[in-house]
Amino acid sequence: MKGLYCRVGVSDTEPKFVIQETTLSEVLDSHSVRVQVKACGLSPLDVKLLRDVGISTDLIPVGREVAGVVQQVGAKVSFFQPDEEVVGILPLDSPCSGLCDVIDIDEHYLVQKPEKLSSVCAAGALRDGVCAYTALHTHARVAAGHTLLVMDGASSFGLMCIQLACYHGVKVLTTSHTPQKHTFLEQLRPSVGVQEPVVAKVIPVYDGSSDLLSVLMEETGGLGVDIVVDSGVRLKEEEESLEEMKLLPHKHDIISVLGVGGHWVTSHKNLQLDPPDCRLLFLKSASVTFLNPEVWTASTAQQGRYLHILKDIVEKMSTGVLRPQPEEPVPLYEATVAMETIQRHHKPKAVVQL
Repeated sequence: MKGLYCRVGVSDTEPKFVIQETTLSEVLDSHSVRVQVKACGLSPLDVKLLRDVGISTDLIPVGREVAGVVQQVGAKVSFFQPDEEVVGILPLDSPCSGLCDVIDIDEHYLVQKPEKLSSVCAAGALRDGVCAYTALHTHARVAAGHTLLVMDGASSFGLMCIQLACYHGVKVLTTSHTPQKHTFLEQLRPSVGVQEPVVAKVIPVYDGSSDLLSVLMEETGGLGVDIVVDSGVRLKEEEESLEEMKLLPHKHDIISVLGVGGHWVTSHKNLQLDPPDCRLLFLKSASVTFLNPEVWTASTAQQGRYLHILKDIVEKMSTGVLRPQPEEPVPLYEATVAMETIQRHHKPKAVVQL
């Protein structure tokens, strides 16, 4: 049996992805489930995060979002039976690659997959769904009547945030990075209920003509937004010279658009706030939280809540409340090339169909 692994060198800049032979234990652990993988999602590998939590190995398994069919269960497994369809995310310290034909995983990392939901869709969108739930529910405590700003709403993560917020009666504002994405967001409608636009206001940032602060203040009557969810920020004005940074908001702009008691949920791992930024946050009694979706599988402190989130995500995807952007599945023989492209940030993610 073969799986995809990352061989980490001295430098993290150019990790190599290789196919390696692997075997499973003949004896299944009492709480483990043996799953035949049908689809596996590929996302960028954060080597530094793995080292920070104490996982240091030459070969790191790749592909952690999986969907498949239960083949065998351990003696003490109570949640699943053979032939049931399941979906889940492998923990950070899993020895298995999700691209293996068969994997062993603890039952507490899996939930049942609804029959209407395809394995490719489940594996491809599960990570974005967890990120959206963590940002809006765990960190921002979203509620009906709130105003939410989602940066880059047409991204797979942004789209999940928008749809989840709309379901809970939140007024959603977002930014668009291209004319095509702008049109897509303006035409977004819910799959059920009243067919009104999901997004109250789409703000273009690709042509440099829109002043984010003035547009948002006008839209909120000068009060600011309750929640901001970003997909990265600029820390310095000089970063505008970098092409990929031009469309990201400056950290001071985000703090400026927050209302009193607002929440800023950031994906920026190395955020640095200057004293004037902290002073403005203090005056607004606003807060900043960091979005690390890996925290659920890195700690078992809230395992029950995590499983509830996974179950709710797949149920909402099966009923059409959450409609992720469709991903064209990649064949297994192209997995290495696809992962290299993702790691270089040329593509956000991919799904491999086994």
